[in-house]
Amino acid sequence: MAEISPWAILIAAIFTSNILLANFLGMCSFLACSKQINTSLGLGAAVIFVMTATVAINYGVYHGMLVPLGLKHLSFIVFIAVIAAFVQFVEMFIERFSQGLYHALGIFLPLITVNCAILGAALFMIIRNYSFIQSLGFGFGAGLGWALAILLIAGLRKKMGYSDIPKSFQGVSIVMIITGIMAMAFMGFAGMVRIQ
Repeated sequence: MAEISPWAILIAAIFTSNILLANFLGMCSFLACSKQINTSLGLGAAVIFVMTATVAINYGVYHGMLVPLGLKHLSFIVFIAVIAAFVQFVEMFIERFSQGLYHALGIFLPLITVNCAILGAALFMIIRNYSFIQSLGFGFGAGLGWALAILLIAGLRKKMGYSDIPKSFQGVSIVMIITGIMAMAFMGFAGMVRIQ
């Protein structure tokens, strides 16, 4: 993957290959925490930070320890352990410095540990054979893309609060429909660059 610039990977991870809208990874926290814009913004920032940092750490662990020792088959377990430890650090930091955000995110902050988008970013980095700089661009871009998607849906959900939505479409139903429409809108960027 040496021919793709890290900037192209970053832009593609945000728009054309959005980890949420193209791969549908990280949907559980996306659906649950997108009711309020402030909560979505806080969770989006946490996902950006965790995804960027864990992709960088997992790159180092994979290429510095697992590959030389012939332990590539343990990558899933090791990646999950790194993500869990890092999320614990972020949770303690948010609890210490932003009690309001900590309580607003509630149980969904520790659930970032099992957010499949974060594990997916680490696995895509290995599958696509990215360099370290490309991995950083992808991790940051994927986090930004996820945060952009959750902020967009939070804004739309706030606007839908003033709409007369039929009872059968209220709640998760309308959110899934709008998420599908957003995914189709993001497909309009597909001609820019592809990283798959």
